[in-house]
Amino acid sequence: MEKTNHGFDRREFLKGTSAIAGASAVGTLAPLGLARAQGAKLRVGLMLPYTGTYTPLGVAITNGFKLAVEERGGKLGGREIEYFVVDDESNPGKAPENTNKLIQRDKVDVLIGTVHSGVAMGMAKIARESGVLWLNTNAGADDVTGPLCAPNIFRTSFSNWQTTYPLGKVLKAKGYNNAVFITWKYAAGEEMLRGFREGFEKEGGKLTKELYLPFPQVEFQALLTEIASIKPDAVVSFFAGVGAGKFLKDYAASGLKGKIPLYGNGFLTDGVLEAIGDAAEGVETTLHYGDNLNVPKDKAFRLAYAKAWKLQPDVYAVQGYDAGQLLAAGLDAVKGDISNKAGVIKAMESAKIDSPRGAWTLSKAHNPVQDIYLRKVVGNQNVVQSVAWKALADPARGCKA
Repeated sequence: MEKTNHGFDRREFLKGTSAIAGASAVGTLAPLGLARAQGAKLRVGLMLPYTGTYTPLGVAITNGFKLAVEERGGKLGGREIEYFVVDDESNPGKAPENTNKLIQRDKVDVLIGTVHSGVAMGMAKIARESGVLWLNTNAGADDVTGPLCAPNIFRTSFSNWQTTYPLGKVLKAKGYNNAVFITWKYAAGEEMLRGFREGFEKEGGKLTKELYLPFPQVEFQALLTEIASIKPDAVVSFFAGVGAGKFLKDYAASGLKGKIPLYGNGFLTDGVLEAIGDAAEGVETTLHYGDNLNVPKDKAFRLAYAKAWKLQPDVYAVQGYDAGQLLAAGLDAVKGDISNKAGVIKAMESAKIDSPRGAWTLSKAHNPVQDIYLRKVVGNQNVVQSVAWKALADPARGCKA
């Protein structure tokens, strides 16, 4: 079917963008106008968190994207880049206003972001209505490539489901029959919990308790006390950024570490290990990236990133970098003519991205089809142990584009 349950018609969308591109190529002034358009700078809007809990994530994504651009001489599709930046503050309530600032005020050609799933849901509505090309660089909200999927919406990160579904098989293989899940009470936390529960129950396991606290609160003690009283076989968790670091330290300090094994998706331990000492030592997680992948592209990327930013890259940097790579594939195919949106979209849909995480492609819903790794914290690294799931595709439930 071509029309989504939200009334989005893929054929009409692509027909409209092709008509616009065709119209620009006719008439006596069109060649000059087209040359001017292609010669102008590409207007890229960065809508990411630059304050608050998720600041390091927003910075890493930005750095990764800019590195991909710099590797191409500061241009994509032959076009120089002009950046327009909005701090989304990880505030879903401000998402429509902030998105419109970039689209209506700054007239961006491409929208890049964000981290917070609630913010992404607000961005999705505006992106669908405006038709502006949007590359979602982190937020895993399942609906973005589910019921809200659209031809102009792409993701270079993951769906929330993808990151925790494989954990069910991992835990059952280790002999754990029941588990508790603890997370923030917002879209990402709830969806990651559901992904784990689906995978665990499919293997015959039981999720005995769901524990939540409001985002971005980090007062974990009462819930840790409850976990100690439940005595599950294992604890599974989703937190990220500063909150993840605090949770890991509190888990160790509570005496649970070493008694009840802790698991999570990789955001629990990514980007926080250097700041928390040995609190996370031995914690196992699943994610689409790790610190010791034997991938030539990863080795080159890590060296280039460290040289450019004097920092070690993480999964967020990879997702930003791959957004730059995916956009380059689209723009190269049309020689920088962003007005040929149908051509850009077609090229991006068929791209195979040579990524630091390992090569990946896009599903019909524009979500990465990628390997999910089992990692273990050793020192300040998330060391890959094995492939937990090969080429995992999100089910994209509700997507009819």
